[in-house]
Amino acid sequence: MTYQGVLTKMESEFASPIQYYLVFENDFLNMNQLLGKNITIQFVKYQCLNCGLDKPIYRQGFDKQCFYDTPQAGDWIMRPELSTAHLGKEDRDLEYEKKAQLQPHIVYLANSSNVKVGVTRKSQVPTRWIDQGAHEAIEIVEVPNRYLAGITEVALKAHISDKTNWRKMLKNDIEDENLVEWRERLLSYIPEEAKDYFIENNSETHLEFPVLNYPIKPRSLNLKKEKQYTGKLLGVKGQYLIFEDNTVFNIRANEGLVVTISII
Repeated sequence: MTYQGVLTKMESEFASPIQYYLVFENDFLNMNQLLGKNITIQFVKYQCLNCGLDKPIYRQGFDKQCFYDTPQAGDWIMRPELSTAHLGKEDRDLEYEKKAQLQPHIVYLANSSNVKVGVTRKSQVPTRWIDQGAHEAIEIVEVPNRYLAGITEVALKAHISDKTNWRKMLKNDIEDENLVEWRERLLSYIPEEAKDYFIENNSETHLEFPVLNYPIKPRSLNLKKEKQYTGKLLGVKGQYLIFEDNTVFNIRANEGLVVTISII
C-alpha cells in the first residue's frame, strides 16, 4: 500500500495509548496500526501550507515569503507575550489575530524531558501536551487572552525551563515529578495581572504513548537530504516516528513536504 500527500502535524486522540493519525488530503493513516511494520518514506516535492506552491520550505511549513507574510506565522505564535489583539493593534491580520488571541489560554507545566512551562489555547488541551511528548502535565493558569498567558510564561521561565530536550524525551529518559508541588512553588512568581486566574485543586494528566521500544541514540532523519528512508516503525511520541535502527523522524519539522509512504 502506498499513500501520498503533504505532511502536516499528526492528529491525535487522547486514549491509552494515544492514537496518532497522519492525515492527507484524500486519505489518512492510523500510525498505531503500523507499529512493527516496515515503511518507506520518500520525498517528492515541496508544497507551502499557505500558497501551495512547490517552493523550498523555510519554517513551519511555509516558504520564506509566506512565512513573513501570513498571520499564521506571526512572532506572537512563538512568543505569546507579543500578542496585541487585546489592544486592537494589528500585527499582520487583526481579524485572524483576534480569533486566535482573544480566547481562553492555558499556562501549564509539562514533563517530557524535564519539567517545563508552556502556553496553549484551552481548546488545544491535551493535544499540545501530546505533541510535546509529555508523559504528565498540569494546568496552572487559565486566562482570557494570549497576552496574559505570554507574560505569565515569561515570568515563570525565569524559574523553570521552557524548552524540551528532544533526545531525552525520545529515549524516555525521564523522571516522574510532583507537578502539583511545582505549581504551588511557582504561584508567587505569577504576575499580578494573572494571579486571579490561578487554577487550584486540579490534578495531573498522565499520557501513554504507543512505543514498543525507545531508541538508545536517536538519529534525526533529514528527508530533504536523504530523499528516501526505509525502516521498521517501533513507536510514535510527540510528533516523532521512532524506528528500529534509532532513526527518528519529526513530522512537525517537515510540514510542507510532499511524501509517499509505502507499507511493505
